[in-house]
Amino acid sequence: MQNNIVHPGAKIGANVKIEAFTTIAEHVEIGEGSWIGPNVTIFDYVKIGKNCKVFPGAVIGAIPQDLKFNDEVSYVEIGDNVTVRECATINRGTAASGKGKTTVGNNTLIMSYVHIAHDCSVGNNCILTSYVGIAGETDVDDWAIIGGGSLAHQFTKIGAHAMIAGGSEIGKDVPPYALAGRKPLSYAGINIVGLRRRGFTAQQIETIKNIYKVIYQSNLNVSDACKKVEAEFEESVEKRTILDFIAKSNRGIIRFNAGGNGDE
Repeated sequence: MQNNIVHPGAKIGANVKIEAFTTIAEHVEIGEGSWIGPNVTIFDYVKIGKNCKVFPGAVIGAIPQDLKFNDEVSYVEIGDNVTVRECATINRGTAASGKGKTTVGNNTLIMSYVHIAHDCSVGNNCILTSYVGIAGETDVDDWAIIGGGSLAHQFTKIGAHAMIAGGSEIGKDVPPYALAGRKPLSYAGINIVGLRRRGFTAQQIETIKNIYKVIYQSNLNVSDACKKVEAEFEESVEKRTILDFIAKSNRGIIRFNAGGNGDE
């Protein structure tokens, strides 16, 4: 006998398996083929996509740990093929943020004891390794990987295809395609291995590398370096992704640590 509590108003898709001692609230939607393990709690206003896996002890949709929250309706939305491992927590959004929603994209892996705070946006194909904590309104773009035990300050942004070393303190924005490590967190080259695995060509990788040499190693400030990149590099998806990310950065991007070689 399944000793779980599933509200009759919850929308449970076909072939969803819900294990014992799990609680699912009324305003919850779970897509077909998903597996919800034992001792999971899913609170109101959560939508989970197809073929997801949620492991024991996970808590999804608890109210945000934010003093601005005023008991308003807000949401968690999780895409398809997402894995949420043991004891991870994903909180709802807040109206004060202007978003009111915490999101996780498709094919993302949320490892054990990860905390995703209110109004965070985690993209597709990301990996948040065990014990990562991202504070409110942090944005993690597609294909980013955050090493275990790392902590992100609220409002920080992590660019697409970036990879961050374990145990990092993320206080400034990490630009796309970058490797980041050391203390304080610094630019340590580009994520060549990850880019190659994802089908980036040698020319694309060389373009990314050369753009970051201008930004980090030309003795120009970031604003002037970006102007130089704009003027001297042919238009490409990679160029636009980098320049747009930097232009929208409110906290500023991480700095270059001269102890690295800049082209890892």
